[in-house]
Amino acid sequence: EVQLVASGGGVVQPGGSLRLSCAASGFIFGDYHMSWVRQAPGKGPEWVASINIGGGTKYYADSVKGRFTIFRDNAENTMWLQMNTLKPEDTALYYCARVKHLYAGSDAEHDFWGQGTQVTVSS
Repeated sequence: EVQLVASGGGVVQPGGSLRLSCAASGFIFGDYHMSWVRQAPGKGPEWVASINIGGGTKYYADSVKGRFTIFRDNAENTMWLQMNTLKPEDTALYYCARVKHLYAGSDAEHDFWGQGTQVTVSS
């Protein structure tokens, strides 16, 4: 059974930082590109970042570029999203997702999503 368990969310003040984790199981993690996707209340999903299988190629949405970093450890079946200089508009439910097709620099098509972890940025 494919599982993607996201954790690390919480409440943080503007300008603060959080690190999200995604623990994968039920498939060969090192055979797939991966992504982070978020969804704010009342809005549709927004792609945030993707990372290729080896971890050496990374893509980010313009809204988070320079503030967020995606990385992975295939030996640990884990992916992370380091979020710095957080803004209120970053408030959303953050999902880790397995990539079916990766599009350079803009988006990705996903075939499996986790349950997500809530990030709230508020003063």
